[in-house]
Amino acid sequence: MGTLLIRDAVVVTMNGRDEIIRGDVLIEGNRIAKVGSDLEDSADRVIEAGGRVLLPGFVQTHIHLCQTLFRGRADDLELIDWLRERVWPLEAAHNEESVYYSALLGIGELIRSGTTTILDMETVHHTESAFQAIAESGIRALSGKVMMDHGSEVPAALQENTQQSLEESVRLLEKWHGAEGGRISYAFCPRFVVSCTEELLTGVRDLSRQYGVKVHTHASENKGEIAIVEAERGMRNVVYLDHIGLASPDLILAHSIWLDDEEKRIIRERGVKVTHCPGSNLKLASGIAEIPELMSLGVPVGIGADGAPCNNNLDMFQEMRLTAYIQKVKHGPTVMNARTVLRMATMGGAQVLGMEDKIGSVEAGKLADLQLLDLENFHVYPSYDADWYSRIVYAATRGDVDTVIIDGRVVMEGGIVRTVNRSSVLKGADRSLRQLLERI
Repeated sequence: MGTLLIRDAVVVTMNGRDEIIRGDVLIEGNRIAKVGSDLEDSADRVIEAGGRVLLPGFVQTHIHLCQTLFRGRADDLELIDWLRERVWPLEAAHNEESVYYSALLGIGELIRSGTTTILDMETVHHTESAFQAIAESGIRALSGKVMMDHGSEVPAALQENTQQSLEESVRLLEKWHGAEGGRISYAFCPRFVVSCTEELLTGVRDLSRQYGVKVHTHASENKGEIAIVEAERGMRNVVYLDHIGLASPDLILAHSIWLDDEEKRIIRERGVKVTHCPGSNLKLASGIAEIPELMSLGVPVGIGADGAPCNNNLDMFQEMRLTAYIQKVKHGPTVMNARTVLRMATMGGAQVLGMEDKIGSVEAGKLADLQLLDLENFHVYPSYDADWYSRIVYAATRGDVDTVIIDGRVVMEGGIVRTVNRSSVLKGADRSLRQLLERI
């Protein structure tokens, strides 16, 4: 891959000392080799940053690429109705082509707005198409097929046999975990307790331990969901997951809004990770997660946009602002400051995924997953004596992302995504959606 020098940038490192330096970053192959001033300029390629802001790529810890095609088709509903009336019927009508274009559409949006790593949950079938899109696009991803073998009002196409669900998940894991030089990883993704038998969940528990991979599921997103779990399993979500042995450092819970004190204790003591999705939680009227409290307990928390039908975009800049704003209304203006939120979007996400030694900060030895922001514009000025965290979190937008580098490869430059052909993906997305709707 050669060497790449990014010269004369304001480097917001997000390292343990929160250093911000005016200097250079040298990339050798897919890793950061040096961060400093006046580095050698004999690199194969030089990007003249000219004072633009270099920071780690965003790490989004909850995404549904398979749902990007459904943007705008499930508005103004609460979670259970949103699933049963809109999202499940749409997912059930997917085929290989529609999953592929849905994934590429989402990935193009993610890269364009500075996201370099995602934790993705697919649908029941055609997950291979999403992995193909991930491989082609260059994004870093931890992903897996969704698992569903239980529940009422589930379309026939999404109803799985328990053993077949486990076997297909293992097949995908053995093919894709570690693919593309380690850029792609696999996670078991049981949808949520409402959709899964205990046999499936304990099977996931055992296979996760056997293969040493993460488990990603939704939990405690909605009061109606909790009521269903309590009626069927006799206990609340997190208590039940702990009861069957799934609560561990390898478990990543999306949402975690309605937690009681016992569940918070379990999450803290078992090392469970949490992913916060403020845009989705507000639009579905699910609630506001107690993120400051969880973080004060030492729980690793990342940020994710969730899926396009409940957001309706995958923009980390919007999610960062919402993460800060909704807590300030509840807890006062000093809570969730810009530096805290930017750390959640970078190193915090890396910690949730167990990748803090690889990504999340601009440091020598780490993988070269970076974004370059051009903040020379009206909406982010003045720049004199600037608070860089404030400018990035409270003022910048996805339109300010100029260049994105993933695994040492320039995947976007000058605002143009190189690895996802915009014209063909937009046409393919519309064509696939039209055909999908005809199948419903």
